[in-house]
Amino acid sequence: MAAYENKYWWSNDGVRLHYRDYPGPADKPPILCLPGLTRNARDFADLAERLAGQWRVIAIDLRGRGESGYAKDPMSYVPLTYVQDVEGLLGELAVDRYVAFGTSLGGIVTMLLAGTAREKIAGALLNDVGPEIETAGLSRIRTYVGKSNTWPTWMHAARAVMEGNGDVYPDYTIHDWLGMAKRLYRLNSAGRIVLDYDMKIAEPFRVPGNEAGPDMWRALEQLQGVPTLIVRGARSDVLGPRTAARMAETLGATVELVTVEGVGHTPTLGEPAVVEGIERLLARVAT
Repeated sequence: MAAYENKYWWSNDGVRLHYRDYPGPADKPPILCLPGLTRNARDFADLAERLAGQWRVIAIDLRGRGESGYAKDPMSYVPLTYVQDVEGLLGELAVDRYVAFGTSLGGIVTMLLAGTAREKIAGALLNDVGPEIETAGLSRIRTYVGKSNTWPTWMHAARAVMEGNGDVYPDYTIHDWLGMAKRLYRLNSAGRIVLDYDMKIAEPFRVPGNEAGPDMWRALEQLQGVPTLIVRGARSDVLGPRTAARMAETLGATVELVTVEGVGHTPTLGEPAVVEGIERLLARVAT
């Protein structure tokens, strides 16, 4: 198991934020991992295990998730604030070049980071997200985000995750669902299993137009010339095939599109086709 340090930084509005720092060589840009809406740094544990030592991996808990503090103002749970938080960390670490791996919401943050400081991005991975989000996916996400559940055991939590995500990962076993539950949930002080995020992250998300912020196609265009890997689940209801194809056309020669068969929103980044795509992406970054 790769060793990592739990580290922290402060946001402009006084929220203590957390990241896992997996060590790697200083002569390569670090990989900055940005998780999805209700997810956290634990989602990238397997990826970090594969890459640690070869690359420095920094896996972030966005505000209101995981080990990061909860914001006093729930309307700060928006992509532009996450961008400011990430920029604060990059400044504190004096990182002037990095590779961004963004899953879902993290991919939106990645595109916005490209819009503000493209020269810092040495490579990018956009995991099952694009400038346009499918209506069906948005509707589904709105049905569960911000709704708290508690469970007496991890097996109860795993079965609940299975019921909500069976269409996304149709080949998962109960072992897989248990692993996913332990990434999504935590044990609270009362001994109950609870979701590991602030339920108030749903407040701005439910306001129409707040899902992504500004014109995301213009933000995506800032990745032109940057080695980029787009990952799409073939069963995804968030990133449609037409949007993915348009993204690939927009970015041109420096992009690769990998579609993961039999998976919805989102691929785990551990699928063989994605692992190979990541290896090719990082080889391009290294050269």
